[in-house]
Amino acid sequence: MNPLLRTDRLLLTPYTPADEEGFVALFQDVSVSRWMGDGPATEAEDRALFGRIFTKVYTEDRFEVWAVKADGELVGHAEIKPTEASGGHEIIYALAPGAWGRGLGTELALALVGHGFDTLGLTEVHATVAAGNAASLAVLGRIGFRHVRDIQEDDGSTTRLLTCTRASVPASRAAQVPQGSQGSMEPSRG
Repeated sequence: MNPLLRTDRLLLTPYTPADEEGFVALFQDVSVSRWMGDGPATEAEDRALFGRIFTKVYTEDRFEVWAVKADGELVGHAEIKPTEASGGHEIIYALAPGAWGRGLGTELALALVGHGFDTLGLTEVHATVAAGNAASLAVLGRIGFRHVRDIQEDDGSTTRLLTCTRASVPASRAAQVPQGSQGSMEPSRG
């Protein structure tokens, strides 16, 4: 089971069935889902995706996926998992619009990177981001991710492959990378 991860303002915790409505609301928000995988899906598809977290990901221990909570409310989704596109482990995260503009994306990405380095023992952590997703590209650039290459998608769009090593995390951010976890291959659409 996924460990709990804590930052100053966020708690990353395994999903529970009670999180379904928040998960569906997050994935149904077009301003969020347009950047995830193939874009917006139907509500039924998102509910099925939520169900597979329990029936596939958690029960088969495929990879780590969390509900992201602030002040007890679900505000996002996070994963770290091996992907073919990156050739290693990739972080995937999404925040609800109400959580934007407060530095929570940076805090969340740093927590995932720290978990990758310290708990999973990775030497590199990757991310794939739509070329038009300027906000995510900026967040990842600030914490040390560097552009490796572009991936041309079947629909003609471009996805950027980014990589981060512990050495590439700026000194001003390194102290923010959580050291390990606290507490005890499919949910991403992107």
